[in-house]
Amino acid sequence: MLDAFGNTMRLIGIARSMARHDALWPLQRLGVARPALFLGRLLGGKRRRDGRPGEKLARALEELGPGAIKLGQALAVRSDLVGEQVAQDLTRLQDQLPPFPFATARKAVEEELGQTLEELFAEFSETPVAAASIAQVHRAITHDGREVAIKILRPDIEARFDTDLKLLYWIARLAERAAPATRRLKPLAVVREFEKWVRVEMDLRLEAASASELAENFPPGNPENFRVPRVHWDLTGRRVLATEWIDGVRIDDLDAIERMGLDRRDVTARSARVFFLQVFRDGFFHADMHPGNMFLLPSGELVPVDFGIMGRVDMETRRYLADMLSGFLQRHYAKVADVHFRAGYVPADQDREAFTQALRAIGEPLQGLTLNRISLGKLLAQLFQTTEQFAMQTRPELLLLQKTLLVAEGVGRKLDPEVNMWVLAQPLIEDWMFANRGPEARIRQTLGDALDTMERLPRILRKAEDVLNHLGDASPREMARERRKSFRNSMLVASCVIAAAALLAAVLLD
Repeated sequence: MLDAFGNTMRLIGIARSMARHDALWPLQRLGVARPALFLGRLLGGKRRRDGRPGEKLARALEELGPGAIKLGQALAVRSDLVGEQVAQDLTRLQDQLPPFPFATARKAVEEELGQTLEELFAEFSETPVAAASIAQVHRAITHDGREVAIKILRPDIEARFDTDLKLLYWIARLAERAAPATRRLKPLAVVREFEKWVRVEMDLRLEAASASELAENFPPGNPENFRVPRVHWDLTGRRVLATEWIDGVRIDDLDAIERMGLDRRDVTARSARVFFLQVFRDGFFHADMHPGNMFLLPSGELVPVDFGIMGRVDMETRRYLADMLSGFLQRHYAKVADVHFRAGYVPADQDREAFTQALRAIGEPLQGLTLNRISLGKLLAQLFQTTEQFAMQTRPELLLLQKTLLVAEGVGRKLDPEVNMWVLAQPLIEDWMFANRGPEARIRQTLGDALDTMERLPRILRKAEDVLNHLGDASPREMARERRKSFRNSMLVASCVIAAAALLAAVLLD
């Protein structure tokens, strides 16, 4: 009862702030227009009415503080829930808050690392260089001359987010019970996804591990001249992260790039290749690659920062993306439909012909366009909106990838409006497609699947033996059913073994 009262009072406070910014429209969109309008008149007072709905919501979330800002950033990759324009507006959320005091920063570092600030550092800036909703960053120099960026979590941020999460879960459950129209949006699933995202950002050791993994994928001397700042593990803990200090310019600072004498088209090409390699070669990509998180050094090195939000795509998903994109570009819409049905993304009971026609409606407007006029980010956005109509389950990792694609394309257009980043990366894309989706690659994949089946064969046979031993206690009808099932499984295993043997023989005899 007390929790419900406390949540209700906090909800009223949130509604008051949203009403001030004329941002109660989400309630109207959920089909509760009259209560929303009444609440707006009751709480609104003097309201700011300018801007699009997404801009109004972003301003309200900024006013509500860290938890609301992070929720807005999470919704920015869920265009399936809020719409493309609102999602785009939420990407502009200013993740900036007033810094916490230097004394608090000192205490956090000393408690986490077990030494005084003077013992740890020869210099430590009292004024932070950046202050965001989760943490703030200070510049420091160690006694052995290392220049480092020290990221420190905000005090009590975990407790504040726990409180926010409890409220969000309460609202989600209440919405699903009181407003059936909200169930299609899966509010509880959205909150769980948000919680998973935030929990990772609350442990800076996980961010350090992400930076380390990305650095391993791009060793020194890589052709893209891409370097990840080194993590200083001796100065890193759950609430404190130390990385190499980067003294460069933002990738969208065109004047500074000109002054450094760097070729913007070369920067665009390398950025495109880096992104492509992260997604398709490694399946691990920086998912918060806005211009403030990518720097250029006078040497031409591309250096990313802030590894709190990373994305992963497994090989099966990468193959799906490759087949889907190639199908669209070849106008082979039946192939694109087959990719979705074969992967199980679209349920088998959906109308394949209707789905193929819907894909044609997406793909035909692309025909006649040169590759430099095609936005892969927008293509994916349209695809996800269409597949939702055919009961395709939401896949957060693909939505995160799609949003990251849009940001990357936006940066590329600013660097060089005359060329598309994917045109510059085309040779790399073609090489990957041939290596991973060409005839030899498909044979290797089939062979690998067959070998995997052979490895599982002893377990399958043991299970069949257990079933046969159990038949002695079964009724005649159950025995007949189990025999039929066992026969089907045996035939499947035998077929796989024969196929694997044939492939092995072909490879050995080649």
